[in-house]
Amino acid sequence: MNNYVCKIASLEELEKKWQYEIANATDDKSNWIKWQKQMIDRYNSEKIIPYYGILNGKIICECTAAIDASVIQNSENLIDDKTAYLFAFRTIKEYENQGYFSKLFKFMLADLKTKGYKRVTLGVEPQEKRNKAIYTKYGFTEHIKDAQETYPDGTIIDVEYYGKFI
Repeated sequence: MNNYVCKIASLEELEKKWQYEIANATDDKSNWIKWQKQMIDRYNSEKIIPYYGILNGKIICECTAAIDASVIQNSENLIDDKTAYLFAFRTIKEYENQGYFSKLFKFMLADLKTKGYKRVTLGVEPQEKRNKAIYTKYGFTEHIKDAQETYPDGTIIDVEYYGKFI
C-alpha cells in the first residue's frame, strides 16, 4: 500500500471517475449519465465531498459524503449540520478485500470529524446482504428507517437507512 493515497477528489478526478463508471455500466447508462451531471453540479455547489482511494495514480475506490439535505431522498433524520450521509461506496473488483476501502473509510470519517460532523448515515437495499454485513462491521447498527427511493429513470427501490456516531 506504499503507493496508495486517500484524498478528497478534485473536479478533474470526479469527472474521470464518472467517465469510468458510465463506460463500465452493465445496465442502462441513462441513470449513470444523469448521476454524473448531478454529482458534478453538487460538487461545484459544495453539497458533497467525494473521497477517493488512488493506487499508483489509478482511482480504485470511492465514497461520497452528502452534506446538504437537498442531495438525498428521504433526508429527514439522515443529514443535518452534524450528520453527513454517505453513498457511492465503490471499489474496482480486482482491488476488493485488500484493505483499500477500509483505509479510505477511516480517512473519510477522520476528515468529517475534523469538519465538525458527529454522525454518519447510509442507505442499503434489503437484498444486498453482503453490503449490509460490511456496513454492520463498520458500525452502522442504528436502524433509522425504511423508505423508497426513485432512480432518474423512474425505477423505485426499497432502502433501509442506518447510522453511527463518529
